[in-house]
Parts: sequence; C-alpha cells; structure tokens
Amino acid sequence: MAPSIRNVLFGTFTLRFSTGLTGGLIAFYLANLENHGGTHVTAEMVGVLTAAFFATELIASPFFGLLSDRLGHHRVMQFGPIFGASAVILTGLTTNLVLIGGTRVLEGAAAAASIPSILGFLAMATTNDEALRGRTSARFELATLGGIGGGTLAAGILYDGIPGMWHGLGPLAFFLNAGIYGVSFLIYRYGVKAPDAPTPARHVAGYGISRYIGLLRRSHIWLLAPTWIAVNAAIGVYSGQGLFNLIRIKDPRFIDQLLAGGMNGLEITVGLLAAGAVFVVGLIYWGNRFKTTRRTTILFYGIMGGAVLVVGAIAFNHSGGLDPILRSPFALVAGVGLFVLAGATPAALGLLADMSEAYPDDRGAVMGLYSVFLGIGQILGSLIGGFAAERAAIDGLLIATLVMMGVALLPLYYLRHYEHQLDGAPLTTA
Repeated sequence: MAPSIRNVLFGTFTLRFSTGLTGGLIAFYLANLENHGGTHVTAEMVGVLTAAFFATELIASPFFGLLSDRLGHHRVMQFGPIFGASAVILTGLTTNLVLIGGTRVLEGAAAAASIPSILGFLAMATTNDEALRGRTSARFELATLGGIGGGTLAAGILYDGIPGMWHGLGPLAFFLNAGIYGVSFLIYRYGVKAPDAPTPARHVAGYGISRYIGLLRRSHIWLLAPTWIAVNAAIGVYSGQGLFNLIRIKDPRFIDQLLAGGMNGLEITVGLLAAGAVFVVGLIYWGNRFKTTRRTTILFYGIMGGAVLVVGAIAFNHSGGLDPILRSPFALVAGVGLFVLAGATPAALGLLADMSEAYPDDRGAVMGLYSVFLGIGQILGSLIGGFAAERAAIDGLLIATLVMMGVALLPLYYLRHYEHQLDGAPLTTA
C-alpha cells in the first residue's frame, strides 16, 4: 500500500475522530446545557441538530465532489479540517441552540468537503487492483468508524472525566478538538503526494450541476442507493440519540430498561471500546473477502447480522434483574451480530468504487454519492431515532433499527443481478 494511501487513511481517522469527538461532546453538552446557562434540550431537538449536520453533508457533497474533480482531490481534501476546526471553536463559545445548529451545519460542510475528495483519490489509486481495493475500502471504513467511535469514546472522558481521578474539561474540550483538526490538515497537506492540477479531460463543457445530473442519469449507481440508504438509516438511528439516551436522566417510564439513561462517561467508554474492537475485527475480516465473496453477499450477511445484533441488544436491555454474568450470552449474541454487520459498509463502498471505473474523470462526483447516501440515511435515522427514543427509549432505537434492516434487504435482489456486469473490471464509459 503506497505511503500516500496510508496517509490519506490515517488523515481520515484523525478527521473522523474529531467528528466523533464533536458529536460526543455535544451530546454531553446538550444534556447539561441548563447547567451552562442554556435551555432544556429534548430528544427531538437532538435529532434536529444531528439531522442538520447530515443535511449539510448531503447537500454540499455533490458540489465538493465536482470541485475535487476540477481542482484535484488532494487540494480539496484539505478544506474539511479548516471547516471543522472553525465549527468546534464556535460551539465551545455559545449555549444558543440556533448558533449550535449553525456549527452543526459547518461541521457537515467539513465532511462534505473531505469525503468525496478522499474517496475519489482512493478509487483512483486502487484502479485494476481488486485485492488492494478490498483492503482500502475496509480500512477506509475502519478509519471512518474507528475514528468516529474513538472520538465518541474519548468524549466521555474528556468532558465528564473519570470518577475519583479527574474532573474532565467540560466545554473546554471543544477547543482541544480544534487542534486535532489541525493535525488532519497537516497530514493531508504534507503527507499526501498527488497532482493538484486537473487533467485535460476535466476541462469540458457543461462542467457543474448539469454535468452531475447527466452523470446520474446514465449510471447504474442508483441500484445501490436504496440498500445503502436504509443501512445508513439503521446506523443513523444512534447518531446523537444513542449516546444522549444512555447518559440522560433516568425516565420513570423506562425504568425497566437497563440502558435507558443514567450511565456515566467511564461506563460509556468501556462499552464503546468493546463494541469498537468487535467492529474493527469484522471490518478487517470482511475487507479481506473481496476476491472470494461477492459484494452483495457480504451486504446480505451484514444486514442479517444487524438483525441478530438487535435481538441480542433488546434481551440485554431487559436483563436488569439478572446477575451480570447471566447477561453475558445476550452480549455475545449482540457481538456476533455486530461482527457480521461490519461487512456491510466496505462492501457497499467497494461496489461504488467499482461503478466509478466507468467515469474516470468524475471519480470525485461519483464517490461523493457516498456522502449523499450517508446523509439521506443519517437524516432519516436521526429523525426516526428522535421520535422512537422519546416514546420507547433504547427499545425504540433498537426496533427502529430492525425495521430499517428489513427495508435494506428488499432492494438487494435487484442489485445482485446487476453486480455480475462489474466483474471487478471497468465498464464502458458512457
């Protein structure tokens, strides 16, 4: 794996670490906003703020994808850390929900600038190398989800501290996060060797939104859209809502749910660390199966794994009357489901990269659809999660996940019939 690819993946990790850290810190910040002079925050408000982030990523990603094709992937990937650092600094300076909503928009712009250009670069760098594409897709998802998970994990310790040992930084942690964004910028700026100048093929008439629409009309990418949107919606149910509902004050309506509120930062950290370790192993395992297993097969396994995860988590959530040792089988079932679910995202990303081979001069625009599908799914998941959590707490989130997994399964049949046309080789450019 070339040094530039490794550095892009490492930069992706640090960038997404900052994204996860921001999301985690905001969950703690909003849960305690009244203590900082702000207003009371409900689950629906958290859902709207989370949706604002993904709506911005959704809307702005096509623009930045086109821009990266025109200016060069290396140049545009440096915009994201600048936007992100600005967002977290502003967040730490206000308790106004409207302004916080504005910082979520700016944070969404950071993701929109970074992800299409990063994926365009990686798709270009792995052309005609199936094994490398599989490893790179898995490691990109590992860097993305590991970074977000690690950042969320660190948020509990940085904000809330460790009982009896350290009091935490509180809102000051937002300013520390700005420095981590700066590290991402330095990695992209000095650790990646790639030409910034666009190739002559990119100097074409109609470059802009009309070209983007034309690209979508003549591609088969939308066969992937329904499944990937539904999978992202299932994951998006927990964006903001998962952590918020674990740490919020216990609601008497859900006293029978073990995980519904009242958990401290250390407990959250341990839980996320265990789940993250399982997910990392799953990503590596499924990423190494690209040469022997069809992408749609891995997607199918991942969706079924998500259903198993929900069953185990619901059982664990209602095991409050049991000895902790007797809860272990439920956690084991959930862990197995999580391991299998880990294969879904690199498989979908690999499919998208395969499809981009038909449009070598528009890789940034095509790979930018990663953020579009992610954004649509996360917005739906965030809004559905807010509604479900307010009415059924953690059970509501888990049931919503199961429904989204069912929806993801339905279009997979049609995508599988198209997959054989790719065969790991470039399609004929339209």
